[in-house]
Amino acid sequence: MAAMKRKGSDKSARETPLRSEPGFQTAPYAEQWTPLTRLAFRFCFVYLGLFSLATQISGSMIPNLSFYYRGLGRLWPMREITYGTARALGAGVVDDGGVGGEPAFFWVQTLWLLIVAGVATAIWTVADRRRENYVVLNKWFRVFIRFALAAAMLEYGMTKVIPTQFPAPSLEALVTPTGNMTLSALLWTTIGAAPAYEIFTGCIEVFGGILLLAPRTTILGAVISFAAMTQVFALNMTFDIGLKLVSLHLIIFALFLLAPDASRFADFFVWNRPTAASTHARLLGQERANRLALILQLVFGFYLVAMYAYINVRFWEVGGGGKPRSPLYGVWNVEQLSIDGQFRAPELNDYDRRWRRVIFDSPVDVVFQRTDDSFARFGAAVDPHNKTLALAKGNSKTWKAIFAFERPSTDRLVLDGEMDGHKIKLQLQLVEFDTFRLLNSRFRWVRPHDP
Repeated sequence: MAAMKRKGSDKSARETPLRSEPGFQTAPYAEQWTPLTRLAFRFCFVYLGLFSLATQISGSMIPNLSFYYRGLGRLWPMREITYGTARALGAGVVDDGGVGGEPAFFWVQTLWLLIVAGVATAIWTVADRRRENYVVLNKWFRVFIRFALAAAMLEYGMTKVIPTQFPAPSLEALVTPTGNMTLSALLWTTIGAAPAYEIFTGCIEVFGGILLLAPRTTILGAVISFAAMTQVFALNMTFDIGLKLVSLHLIIFALFLLAPDASRFADFFVWNRPTAASTHARLLGQERANRLALILQLVFGFYLVAMYAYINVRFWEVGGGGKPRSPLYGVWNVEQLSIDGQFRAPELNDYDRRWRRVIFDSPVDVVFQRTDDSFARFGAAVDPHNKTLALAKGNSKTWKAIFAFERPSTDRLVLDGEMDGHKIKLQLQLVEFDTFRLLNSRFRWVRPHDP
């Protein structure tokens, strides 16, 4: 009987872990949260949940190839509430920015989300004032926060591991004076010109996201994500990138995951005292159920990693370093420009034809750079067989220009055609890539001073 009793006890211990098991607690159990902790949890639950649903954070959790979803904020009813709030504030109708950017729309939306969260927290506090803790709700909400943060880290990290977020500098960027660039364009060019750094930062973000997928490595994943997102937030603020709100909230997500272990961090890093194991409640009561829950989490995590890798490989092929190039690819200096049979210096022509360079990068675009370094962009269709170049302007259905081209040698190009009622002939010289110092600066252990 004693042997049978010991055997039964062992089975029970395996199925229901003791509270002393490192890293986990049996839940629920009697735990007294302070009033401030309960209040903070209620607010975080409402506000972070609403913000995730409204923004691309929720969209990051469902990557797919079938539909485009970047949050409910641009959809009914959140869109209409945001417009109404803007009018009430005297801001009129604010633009939601279309696909990208962070216009006033999202700042107004964040404001009313904060107000709603504050009101909901107050009502919840009064209605549920006798509750001692939210252990069960907290552990499930932590799962949501973990995967929301992990998905965002994997999404943005993978766009750097497979360098699509910051592509190599375009030909147009190579001939744009630094002083003419916006701060955001300068950052994009800088990081795109150093792919090793881009891949390195992407690996850090992906590593942080992967660690967040498993409960036991959540703390380390949150620490890495906090550090990575702090750098991203600093870049967004100082280089005027339109993801300030999202990056700030991802920092808050990481802090939410780390908050229960704040005293342990203080003991280890500040007070130089030994720390106990982290004690987060298990999701479910039975060991088998917890294993199944862990498997499901890891399967979903594998889906996120695989999908973001696949999406970025596909984008690399069409919009990144693997994208197709124009048959006339290159930066071409204007050596001679004839308008209606008259040769004269480009700066003496009317403004639309003060060309100093012609840039062929994408197969569907051509860019003319004027003598003041501004650009005129046209849609382009190059026909190598018939040796013709057809130009289009914006959304116009009537404007067009047709040029015949000759290429006497690999570094020479002649365009002869008509544009805006003028006969135009250009003789162009290809700019060699070894003349661009940005493309020919490489890592050196021994680095002399620049000449």
